[in-house]
Amino acid sequence: MKSRLLSFGLLGAVVLTFWGEAVAAPSYKIVHAFGSGEDGAGLWGSVILDSAGNVYGTTSGGGQYGYGTVFELVPQGKGQWGESILHSFNPDSQDGYTSDAGLTWDSSGNLFGTTCCGGTFDSGTVFELMRGSSGWTESVIYSLGTNPKDGGYPYAGVAVDAKGDLYGTTVHGGTVFEVSPDGGGWTETITHHFGNPDDGAGPYAGLILDAAGNLHGTTEGGGSYGHGTVYELHPTQDGVWQERLYSFCRAGPPCSDGERPGLGSLAGDGASTMYGTTAFGGPNTCGDYSCGTIFRITQMPNGRMKESVLYYFRNGATGFSPGAGVVRDQVGNLYGTTIAGGDENCGCGVVYKLSPRANGKWTYSVLHTFTGPDGAQPDANLTLDGKGKIYGTAAIGGPHGGGVVFEIAP
Repeated sequence: MKSRLLSFGLLGAVVLTFWGEAVAAPSYKIVHAFGSGEDGAGLWGSVILDSAGNVYGTTSGGGQYGYGTVFELVPQGKGQWGESILHSFNPDSQDGYTSDAGLTWDSSGNLFGTTCCGGTFDSGTVFELMRGSSGWTESVIYSLGTNPKDGGYPYAGVAVDAKGDLYGTTVHGGTVFEVSPDGGGWTETITHHFGNPDDGAGPYAGLILDAAGNLHGTTEGGGSYGHGTVYELHPTQDGVWQERLYSFCRAGPPCSDGERPGLGSLAGDGASTMYGTTAFGGPNTCGDYSCGTIFRITQMPNGRMKESVLYYFRNGATGFSPGAGVVRDQVGNLYGTTIAGGDENCGCGVVYKLSPRANGKWTYSVLHTFTGPDGAQPDANLTLDGKGKIYGTAAIGGPHGGGVVFEIAP
């Protein structure tokens, strides 16, 4: 089950209490509130920044045709921001529609993303936005469903390598795919098809590439115990991608190692370690579910993956059920969001920080608690600007109800 569907049930069903662990929050500001006029609405993906500090992202709804947008937010000075709609998705023109994913850059400054629906076969698209003298132009570079083995309905965006190849996942059909530039066009190949015995299932999360060209991601379900996986795909000399994975819930319920990874991408340390979240699992109970975890996966010399839990979420003011993954700063702090918990009247989620200590333990703190008017249900990975500021999205809430892009400054 996707976290957005689960979270509405949790928000309505769980009575929340404060635990008193939250710390004094840094400065929180709404950069832009969505849902007004032909503005976009519904922010389920992360944002990215360019070198000038402009912010780019997508909405799943709203816009000129009501099926979502690609937007740009530009700082105007004195703390003000201006919004431009770079593209409104129009399914009547065989364009894709309903983007739940964030965007990514290539080395030429072009933007790439996915839509879960639409395109020639109504199975979703991979699209490109190119900047020209008269603005941005969107084009569909691949319509999923062209090949019966394509899969469809990508929930996450794409990762791009140094050659300009794009890598993504599809929920329907369970694939990892590659779309590569080919003489002015684009060619798609299937890198991996989930569904083998003990393999993962439900690859909602996006991919990250490491320095060796390996792909890393998670599946919401499947694995040896049926509760999700972390996987790595690495290319071989004959062009075949080999998979290794870690299966959650090795000890059985209540799945002390975590259960059902969050839908955001993993975070790497540049070496052999990955960090992520599980929406459920751990010893603490939140309503009818366990509260979730923050975990670390280390690649061992023998090729196995070793998992350790850094933090167990719990019911109440500190937030629980992390729908997204984490991001990592240069000194090793982890930042993320939960889709539930926090304010006792709202249960709209929190932004948190997890900091390593010298004794090998970790310290958890709440940076912001959502109350509704400032946004609700943050369900995407955060973005760090390199200067200590954090940018993120809340899928719903805000002054107009359509979600917000926010900034947290130290």
